[in-house]
Amino acid sequence: MNLQDVIRFLLPREDHFYTYLERQAQAAHLGARALGRLRDPEVTVAAVRDAVQAHEHEGDKVVHEMEEALAKTFVTPIDREDLQRLSAQLDDVLDLANGTARACVLYGVERPTAPMLALTGILERATALLEEAMPRLRRHEYAALMETARAVRLLEKEADGIFRDAISALFHDDGADARRMLREKEVLEDLENAVDQCELVAETLANLAVKHG
Repeated sequence: MNLQDVIRFLLPREDHFYTYLERQAQAAHLGARALGRLRDPEVTVAAVRDAVQAHEHEGDKVVHEMEEALAKTFVTPIDREDLQRLSAQLDDVLDLANGTARACVLYGVERPTAPMLALTGILERATALLEEAMPRLRRHEYAALMETARAVRLLEKEADGIFRDAISALFHDDGADARRMLREKEVLEDLENAVDQCELVAETLANLAVKHG
């Protein structure tokens, strides 16, 4: 047992850091669900952008709270580097979801394509898994965290296949003009990157499970 572990054992733990992560995971999932409203033909992309952005702002608030708490706290329940890493990765998920919605408005994607909707659905499922998993870190349910990592990894592989097929189809479509290729590629990349970021969160949780389990 190293010195930091001894100090953690002797002093009260600041468990509210887990709460920050749980709030961020919830915000990420709410943002993904808001993005999923793109499948509703009665909802405009501008309305989706505004809804996702509201969750992104809420996530930013939690990040700032986490940073302020880390600056004031000597003993944390897990290493402060791990807390900061998880917080930053969760923030990136929400940023990329927000970037997707903003790209739809910016490039004039009034209705998402089938691959966009498929990737959005995967992002919702991945963030739901992360929201469900995050409280398990507090409860030291490390086996469950490993299972979450495996499930999210499978979703990322599924998303990667959809993304590759969509990009290939787009570039092989002789009727696709440069503007369409640009806007669809931009949105698809943001979505695929968001799912990739979910995998990074899940892998960090798995690493913590190995480290502390």
